[in-house]
Formats: sequence, C-alpha cells, structure tokens
Amino acid sequence: MSNLKSVIVGTAGHIDHGKSTLIEALTGTHPDRLEEEKRRGITIDLGFAFLEENGVRFGFVDVPGHERFVKNMLAGTSGIDLVLLVVAADEAIKPQTREHFDICRLLGVARGVIALTKSDLVDADSLELVRLEIEEFVKGSFLATAPIVPLSATTRAGLPELKQALVQAAAEVPGRETGRYFRLPIDRSFAIKGFGTVVTGTLISGHVAAGDEVELLPEKKLLRVRGIESGGKSVGRASTSLASSIPRFDAVWSWRPRDAFARPSAPMCASNCCRARKN
Repeated sequence: MSNLKSVIVGTAGHIDHGKSTLIEALTGTHPDRLEEEKRRGITIDLGFAFLEENGVRFGFVDVPGHERFVKNMLAGTSGIDLVLLVVAADEAIKPQTREHFDICRLLGVARGVIALTKSDLVDADSLELVRLEIEEFVKGSFLATAPIVPLSATTRAGLPELKQALVQAAAEVPGRETGRYFRLPIDRSFAIKGFGTVVTGTLISGHVAAGDEVELLPEKKLLRVRGIESGGKSVGRASTSLASSIPRFDAVWSWRPRDAFARPSAPMCASNCCRARKN
C-alpha cells in the first residue's frame, strides 16, 4: 500500500443524480451507512469508499446532494484532491449542481472529472445536448478541460473510461506536504460499539503515526494516537485521509464542524488518549 499514490476524490452534484450508486459501481462499496439513508434512499451524511487502480489508491468521499445537507457537503469537500462532478443525463444541470460547483471553486479545488450518469436513459441527441450544456457551464473554470464521461452505473457502460480519466487526473495531483505541520480538519464523527467514537477527516498537510500526540482545536485538548487503520487495515503512519476514534468521547468534547486536529502548539501533558483510524 505504501507504493500506491493516494488521492482523495470528492463527489459533487444534485440529489438523485447517482453519486452514491456510481461510487458503489466503481468500488463495490455503497457509501451510505445510516439506516435513515437506506430507508429514504438519499445520502444525508458523508460516506467513504476506496478503489485501487493502476498504481493509485483513490479514497472517495461521497457527499449529500440535498440542499438541507449542504453543511455536510462542505465538510466533505475540504481537503479533496479531485472533484467528481456528477450530472444526470436525464436532468442536466440542476440547482445543487451549481451550488456544489460554486463551493468547489470557493474552496480552491484545482482539478476533476465530470461523470455524465444515467446515459442509458436518454437517446444520443439528448445526451449530446446535455454534454454541450455541461461544457458551457464549466467554461472558464478549473473544469474547463476536464473530461466528460458518459456512463451508466446500472449497465456499467463507461465505467472503464471513467476509471481511466480518474487515473489521468490523479497523475496531475501533487504529493501531500508531509514535511509541514500536521493538520486534519474533522468532517464527521460517529460511535462504534466496543471501539469508541470515530472521527473522520482529510489530512491537509503533514503526517501522523501511532504514538503521536495531537491537539484538538479550538478546544486545545491533547490526545495521543494509539493506532491507525486504512481501509480496514492497520498501518503505522498516515499522510492521507484519516479517521480517529476517541474513547470516552462525551468527556472529551462535543464535536463541531470547525474542529480540527493539529500538531500541539506547546509542550503539554496529555490527559486523554485516542485511537486513530484511517477510513
């Protein structure tokens, strides 16, 4: 795994345009984990999945498309290397397509790939019209030269081409700044019985290893990393997307979207410990 280039891909796009279904088709893992998400058939919180392709390990962050959950989308988009902009061929550009695209521009996302999903539901002429609409929509932006890949997650047509486009885009992604200070914005937290509270996020810079002391900001609480996992496997050190589980969560802090982990700003004695987990 150490020889693979790690790239974080965040989805973006309108509700029901097939973001989660596409991630499942690409990775074999459906990113929706909450019972409410499965019952309602919509993504509410962030989901994660992984794909290894041609020397690249992609970590996908699937975001909600509904306007009510835009704060969750914002949390998942910070720190991504590529955006996978998803547009359904039977609906074209919709309000959350525009909103998510604007958020990516504001956050300084530099590159990406456009997936034209549900292409099996329209005829060739309609598909071409939507493709032209997308080209006009992204003109002059960071996605102006991004590939537009027609596909169907149902029939799996176009998936090999999408994987190839992602690998080509990943080749342009610079390596993480592992020599700089460790910084990890937290994008979600949840509890696992018998394990503790898991906190996920994406490393913006630096690295973290088992045994490292980290500081929770802005609370300035010190924690010690007991272990790190990546894709369900234990690793000794992480320099890409990371999750942490913290025992006695309620006694440590109440998570807020602006919370982050960083290298301790001053020598202090840590009173709490954590177990880090790369999700």
